Amino acid sequence: MTIESIAAAETDPRRLRLRVENVIEETSDALTLVFADPGTDGTTAFRYRPGQFVTLEIPHAQHTSVARCYSLSSSPDCDERPAISVKRTTGGYASNWLCDNAVVGLTLSALHPAGTFVPPRWDKPLILFAAGSGITPIMSILKTALAIHNQRVELIYANRSPQSVMFADTLNDLTQRYPTRLDVRHWFESERGLPTHTGLREIIPSHADSDAYLCGPASFMDIACAALDSAGLPPDAIHREAFASIETNPFLYTAPRASTAMHGGTPVTAEVEGEDYSFFCPPDTVLLDAMLAQGIDAPFVCREGTCGACAFTLTAGEVEMRVNETLDDYEIKKGMRLACQSVPVSDSVAIVID
Repeated sequence: MTIESIAAAETDPRRLRLRVENVIEETSDALTLVFADPGTDGTTAFRYRPGQFVTLEIPHAQHTSVARCYSLSSSPDCDERPAISVKRTTGGYASNWLCDNAVVGLTLSALHPAGTFVPPRWDKPLILFAAGSGITPIMSILKTALAIHNQRVELIYANRSPQSVMFADTLNDLTQRYPTRLDVRHWFESERGLPTHTGLREIIPSHADSDAYLCGPASFMDIACAALDSAGLPPDAIHREAFASIETNPFLYTAPRASTAMHGGTPVTAEVEGEDYSFFCPPDTVLLDAMLAQGIDAPFVCREGTCGACAFTLTAGEVEMRVNETLDDYEIKKGMRLACQSVPVSDSVAIVID
């Protein structure tokens, strides 16, 4: 990491410096990195919710750095330290760099946790689907559900073989600790082939009044969604998290000058993490750019409509989203939109970013 990058991390309020406190080998090609909390003076700077991700800046000889998002596998409700889990992927620069270079004491620049793959309620049984490294956000949700709520949790976890199961020991410990509330069902390709609609439907519990959370390859989630639909779960009870490598680098982003968004356009009122703002969004300009031009510390990562870090709640007016690859129908119905893709199409707009 360059000297300039370290200096920026120390002055940019959007950034954190995360120090690796422990490295846990999950499988032969997957690690969990446990971070020391960067909070000082008794405060906790690293606040997150189960299911969210953190964006890391990974050094790169040719491009200065690259940015990659990794789900938090720890739970904010029962784990003392935040942690991510990384699995090597063929041709994946960042995952291989982390697996090769992660040692105790390594310090990385990061953005604050973000993401919308977070249960909005905990009053129903949970059906969790994961495939491969898709288990990482699912583990965070699973541990929180068991630790501070009392509903039943069913996990269906697909892997190539028993040797490729991440968190095997943790899952065994949890099933022993919560024998009446947690049921883990493994699907091994080495024994049963790739997951099928019929096969998954046979092992889905008969809890129609449940919430389901899915993470893994798109083909796996498509089959799981179809199986859940066959089991009677309504579409707004099924939530998906998709993996996507971001093309842009938020660590190298420079905000536009304020003059580009100060005159004319749609009046916007925005509540951003408890602070109230009023500004104009110029024609054919996304809300995120208008906020950043005004010096508003609005959260973002990918600027591509794929990560959900810039999600907001639309409380008045209308916007048109150019791209949406992360919000599901349930979230859209609740009024959630993406600031990096939303252009106002009404006379005025009001939004809330929490």
